[in-house]
This record gives sequence, C-alpha cells and structure tokens, in this order.
Amino acid sequence: MPLRAKILHPAMTGSVVKKFATASPAAVKEQPGDEPNDVLFSSNQGVRTITLNRPKKLNSLDGSMCRKIIPRLQEWSKSQMANVVVIKGEGRAFCAGGDVSSLAANNKKGAEGQQVSKDFFKLEYGLDHMIATYGKPYVAFLDGITMGGGVGLSINAPFRIATENTVFAMPETTIGFFPDVGASFFLPRMDGELGMYLALTSEQLKGVNVFYAGVATHYLHSSSLPDLEARLAELEFKDYDSAEHRVRVVNDTIEEFCTGLPHDQPISAPVAGNVRKAIDYCFHSNRQDVDACLKEVASFSEMNPEEPGAEEISKWAQKTLKTIKQRSPTSVKVTYRQLRNSKQWSIAETFVREHGMASRFMEHPDFVEGVTALLVDKPKRTPNWSPNELNEVTEATVDEFFPSPDKIAMELMVSGKGADYAEPPYAHFLGLPTEKEIEGAIQHQGMTSKEQVVEAFVSKFNGKQGVAEKVNEVLERRTKEEGGRLVVDAA
Repeated sequence: MPLRAKILHPAMTGSVVKKFATASPAAVKEQPGDEPNDVLFSSNQGVRTITLNRPKKLNSLDGSMCRKIIPRLQEWSKSQMANVVVIKGEGRAFCAGGDVSSLAANNKKGAEGQQVSKDFFKLEYGLDHMIATYGKPYVAFLDGITMGGGVGLSINAPFRIATENTVFAMPETTIGFFPDVGASFFLPRMDGELGMYLALTSEQLKGVNVFYAGVATHYLHSSSLPDLEARLAELEFKDYDSAEHRVRVVNDTIEEFCTGLPHDQPISAPVAGNVRKAIDYCFHSNRQDVDACLKEVASFSEMNPEEPGAEEISKWAQKTLKTIKQRSPTSVKVTYRQLRNSKQWSIAETFVREHGMASRFMEHPDFVEGVTALLVDKPKRTPNWSPNELNEVTEATVDEFFPSPDKIAMELMVSGKGADYAEPPYAHFLGLPTEKEIEGAIQHQGMTSKEQVVEAFVSKFNGKQGVAEKVNEVLERRTKEEGGRLVVDAA
C-alpha cells in the first residue's frame, strides 16, 4: 500500500481536498509534440530517479515534463519495489523555473491562449501538491540554479539537499507574477521576515546560506551526491514500516554523507547579522502595508555612520528600495498580501488559491510585459508596468487576485489520507532548528547561558552539522545576558 504523510489538518482535508480532487488522476498522459527526452527516469534497486533533461534551457519546467513525471510518481507510489525517489537536474541547473516565455506567447493570443497557460498551472500545481504529500521519501538534489518552478519540485518535499553550486530565488515579481508553486505555504514559515523579503525582492541565496535559511534540509558537497544516491538504493524497508520510520532512515543515511560545512562561508546576509535585523524590523507583520515597510527601509538608507553596522545597512536599504521600485507594482502588492495571509492556508488550499492567483495574472498585462521586456527582447529593456507606481495599485485591484476557493477551477490529483496538512509533517526533526524553537527553549526551559542553549540543540538534533552555527548566530543577534540569564530581544 502506498504510504501517505501524516494528516495534521483533517477538517481542511474534507473541505478542500475532496472538493477539488479529480475523479481520474491517471488521465495525465503525454501529448503529441511533447519532447521525448526532456525528463529521464532510471531505477537502481530501491531508488527511482527523475532527471530533468533540458540543460540548454536550464531545465525550465513545461507541460511536457509535468506530463511525464506525474504518471511515474503515481506508478512508484504503488510499487513495493520503489523505496525512495530522487530528483535532480542535468547540467548547471536543477530547474531554473517554469517556461514563462511560452506562457507569455500563449497569453498574447487572447482568452484562448490565456486558458492554455491557466491549464499549465493547473497541471504544475497538481504535480507540486503530489510531491508535497507524497507517501514515500522524496529527495531533491538542488545542485545548481533552483528558482520558480524548480522550487515547486522541491520546497515542500521532506528532503532538500543544497551544495556549493545551489542558487535559490523566487524571481516572480521581477516579471510581473507572484511567488507560486507552494511558496505561499513555505515562505511565511521561514524565520522572521526573511520569506517576505525574498518574495518581494527576488534576492538570491547561494550555497550554504540556502541551508542556513531553511530552504534546504541538508548541505553536501556536490561530489558526494552520486555516492549518496547509490547508498539510498541499498535501503530496504519492511511493508509495515511507517512513513515516519522511512523518513528517519533516509535522513540518517543523508547525514552519513555530511562531511562538514565550508569554513570560509559563515552564515551571512540576508540570513544573518545586521541586515537580517533590519529585514525583520522593516518588514515586521505589524506594518500596515508594503508602503509602511518601504518607509522603514528608507529610514535606514542614510544612517549615522557612527551607528553599529551603519554602512552595511545603508547599502542594503538603498539597494532594497531600488530593487522593489523596479518590480511590478501589482506583483509587489499582491505578493505582500499573499504572504501576510497564506500562513493560515493548508497545503492543499495553498495550491488551489495559487491557481486562482495565477489565472488572474495570466489576464493581467504585467506578466506578458515583464517576460517580454526581460527575457524575450534583445537587448532586454525596462518593463512598462501597468500601473507603474505602487500608489496606483488599489486594494480593489489586489482583491481580484484572491477569489474564494469555491470559485477556482482547480482539481487536485491526490485525495484521501495524507493529502492535506497544516504544517510540514517532518519539519520537527529535518533541517535546522527554527528561531521560534530556539526562542522557546530560552523562555520556557530555563536556559541561562548561550553555551547551554547550543549544547541542548546539538544534542536534540543528534549532532547535525550546522546546528551549532545557526543557534550561535541567532543567540548573537537576538539575545543578551541580563541578571544572570538570557533575554530574547523582541523580533
């Protein structure tokens, strides 16, 4: 029997999954014109490997690829021989995003072409939901560029392995779109306001910082990946082994290959330090709107040079203001509301609501304009957004991107037990501890020194690499010693 993830939100399973489940999930088939070798599949003992194979296009995801991957995942979920799924990319990218140039070309044809684009997102988000709720361990090798659609193939899966080659970003506001593919679920759950900042600015994270930020659950040198894949193939499970047991075994196996972090690359901005403090302050959830956030950013653009970190923070503030001004104003305002609200969405509701948002963007001129100006025209040019200023985007306009779920034509391909959850099922022992966990330990477990906190978390996470480094950074940035005890600064 295929194993499913633990249900943490049974009420939403009934209201969202059943309502939006399709009656015939096996109907996804390749179509005439699909590229024959854009995805490769292989089997080695208990491992089933998916290789994205469009290296000249940085493995950009299109409908042809989705139509190949979905039936394989369905097949493997039922196979007693398939124990672990590995997904990776050929060349220097894992997956650099969706094939947005094709979508923009569709949209230029009017309503009929826009519907073709909407149907692609229905297919893509259905695949992403399948991955997010897959019943067998699913391991993504993020060995290269991982953006947009590539994030959807990995971010809500239990295992995400970064390497020295990883470059992560959600660049959607750059082209007049929004952070999709499950980012509504993942980004608000990142530490502090880092997710909001990455969403609005399209800032990149590289290498080990992808791991420290929580985007990846593990960090390995790329040279270790072939040996890890071979070792995963050797794993054997009994029929009655629970899903969590299998995940823990795979986790322990990956940890065997974690041979150290790069000593010359400490946790850095925007994940850590003075810039991170500024991000959490400026984009705090108590800000009324994105304009209020930018007002706070502007206040840091000309700091007193004598203040700690003044030069670094001022440069960050100036860059952030310039960057967001270049983004689609509609995308910025929609994204801000999205991430303020979406932490309350379950994983199934996330993909349904994102399809409603994507459908509206396919009708909006900014998507075609952004893709054409920045990715199609040579040389690229500055997009002419409509409207072109943040203050011209009304709340009523933003409302149009958030239809009620019962008005969204989205069908999920996975239903029943495990098809929905409110929080990631295995996040409590995969990846690094969150800032909230660290803060809670200080406030509720009576820890009085930084050393005590670090030792406690290193022990709790069984000596996992990166735990001591992250806990130390959080303690340095968020705490102070006062009256013989640790005190957490307000976020």
